[in-house]
Amino acid sequence: MENHEFYMKRCIELAKNGLGTTYPNPLVGSVIVYDGKIIGEGWHKKAGEAHAEVNAVNSVKDKTLLEKATIYVSLEPCSHYGKTPPCCDLIIAHNIPNVIIGTIDPFAKVAGNGIKRLLEAGKKINIGVFEEECNALNKRFFTFHKKQRPYIILKWAESKDGFIAPNKTQRETEQEKLSPVWITNSYSRQLVHKWRTEEQAILVGTTTVLEDNPKLDARDFKGNHPTRVILDRNNTVSDSFHIKDNQRKTVIYTETNNLTNSSNIIYEKINFNDNFLLNLTKNLHKKEVQSIIIEGGSKTLQTFIDSNLWDEARVFIGNSLLKSGIKAPVLKRTAKKSISIMNDEIKFFENYD
Repeated sequence: MENHEFYMKRCIELAKNGLGTTYPNPLVGSVIVYDGKIIGEGWHKKAGEAHAEVNAVNSVKDKTLLEKATIYVSLEPCSHYGKTPPCCDLIIAHNIPNVIIGTIDPFAKVAGNGIKRLLEAGKKINIGVFEEECNALNKRFFTFHKKQRPYIILKWAESKDGFIAPNKTQRETEQEKLSPVWITNSYSRQLVHKWRTEEQAILVGTTTVLEDNPKLDARDFKGNHPTRVILDRNNTVSDSFHIKDNQRKTVIYTETNNLTNSSNIIYEKINFNDNFLLNLTKNLHKKEVQSIIIEGGSKTLQTFIDSNLWDEARVFIGNSLLKSGIKAPVLKRTAKKSISIMNDEIKFFENYD
């Protein structure tokens, strides 16, 4: 591996530390190299705080070395004033002569302008180092800006015999009817909560809420809780359910008129018949939701699959047999990879065609 790729790989490793905390900003890592040694590094940690390049420069003890150094950054340095000053100005101000960039920023306010500014300042630029990996790092950010919708992850668990849940009538008591049926083990469930901290929102339909009364939070893993998105066409879910506890932001899509918003519960009227998913994803984009996990029931998941409106699918296959119940969604794809967690298997699918 050439040195450029080695240092860019380190940028990507650093950037991943910000997963789940930088929204609406991208994941960015930066490394500063002098005489074959890393003298500074940093990553963007949180929206509104210092960018990766700033943290990398600040970490360099001897700033006089910057005039002979090379700065690596996984995404084109910004050229506009947002909540922080342009990183291009920082690089120019410190007279860093060499800039190695992983990939170009698709955000309209940057989109090549950062590179232009650096070239005009006489910097030596190398673009596209480890480009595919840098693009994959910001698949959420790129999808949001290029496709004008959130990055969509489908997730469900199914039994070994292909059921996502038992029928409601199979449960013996009323309490059982309002509790999730666990198909996977506790380690798999903790991983799901970790994934929830990495995405901006989580979506389920009315049936899932009524039958399982989920909290849709990340209580089993430290991190941010996702925004809860509920599809409740006829406003069937009462205030007694967890999703209306007003504890965190919840967006409820419905056809019902004249519903009153509260501090954390927002009602959005939407037509469930005409171009529903297209209108839904457009509205989520308007709300600056860059990524969403679809954890709904079989019908909701299959709707996204049949519309070919998804980017990843993560399917747990538990070790249990339900023998009957609600059939799991049908995804006519070959898994990209699979892993095991104790006696559970997870299959990962991609839809990047």
